[in-house]
Amino acid sequence: MNHNGMSLKTLLVVARKELTDLFRDRRTVMVGLLLGPLLVPALIVGMSHLGEKRAKTQLESTLKLPTIGAEHAPNLIAFLKTRNIEAIAAPADPDAAVRRQEHDAILRIPADFAEDWRASRPATVEIIYDSSRQDSTIPVERIKRNLEVYAAQLGALRMTQRGLDPQIAAPIQIARSDAATPESKRGMILALMLPYFLILSAFLGGAYLVVDVTAGERERQSLEPLLATPAARTAIMSGKILAACLFGMLSLLLLIGAFRISLFFGSDNLRALSMTLPMMAQLLLVLLPMVLIGTTLVTLISASVKSVKEAQSYMSLLMMLPILPSVILMVNPVKQQLWQFAVPFLAQNQLILKLVRGEYIALDIWGVYLASGIGLGALLWLAAARLYHQEKLAISA
Repeated sequence: MNHNGMSLKTLLVVARKELTDLFRDRRTVMVGLLLGPLLVPALIVGMSHLGEKRAKTQLESTLKLPTIGAEHAPNLIAFLKTRNIEAIAAPADPDAAVRRQEHDAILRIPADFAEDWRASRPATVEIIYDSSRQDSTIPVERIKRNLEVYAAQLGALRMTQRGLDPQIAAPIQIARSDAATPESKRGMILALMLPYFLILSAFLGGAYLVVDVTAGERERQSLEPLLATPAARTAIMSGKILAACLFGMLSLLLLIGAFRISLFFGSDNLRALSMTLPMMAQLLLVLLPMVLIGTTLVTLISASVKSVKEAQSYMSLLMMLPILPSVILMVNPVKQQLWQFAVPFLAQNQLILKLVRGEYIALDIWGVYLASGIGLGALLWLAAARLYHQEKLAISA
């Protein structure tokens, strides 16, 4: 009992010592605690403003549409003009012009358009565009929608001229009921960026401190005297991990708080979002296991390498891990299943999306997630503890 008490006391003393030393380095604290809370909200707010401004410009401004064969369909050109789409001269090579991004889309009207129209045959028009360009989506959809409206009006007119009810051509009417909540629709903005930033900050928020107190102290030859004390090495390592976890959670709290404040300065869609205190608390609970996993993993790496430089070389690889779930889901979308909440990074990504969309998280999901996350952190802690008990750890490179 006394040994356990001494180990706990050692753990707390080491954690306090590491945090005290860290906060003496004001530059490191400024970068570690304030860079994320200042940069990430500014980035999200800026992108939301730019995205909304671009969308409004593309939807409301006059769309200059290069048109080949405009003389073959004067009525169509006149109709498009009433819809704020103005036909202009087309380039000599329309496909190349679209690929060079000189135009978002080009309309081609064939010479036999008028003949097909007079014969009541379907008259073809062609939209030339590049589907790989996301910035052309709104103009292309705007052109398609207005062409469909024009076709529907003329089809109804032809039916009426023949004494037929236009509704005969539509035997089935499709009614749409969107089950998405306003919160989930607005949450799509955050779903693109917020999970990655939060998971990355949780995963590597305490990485600098962990590398410095293990590989750094080893290089400075200050780790050997500490390990030579009667204190248990496991308690010493746990104190360092606790300090890094506390620093990481503080960084996350500042980041989430800064983002909550930044919502008031974002675009209209961003201002419509809300981040309540219960939501902030749930986000911190979601990210807590990731903080533990990140600090124990970096501790394991730092204890296995010979220098700070070698430990830092792993950071670029570790920074790629949080983005893997988004890439996988983009390539191979899957429905949410319980096992997904036991997979690191994927689980955090899914849970953050649920919170952003205002969805309820069932108790079985919380149970699977917390058990698997804390369990993985414990396994990494055990692996790091084994390295801390090896004599070569105290020997500087």
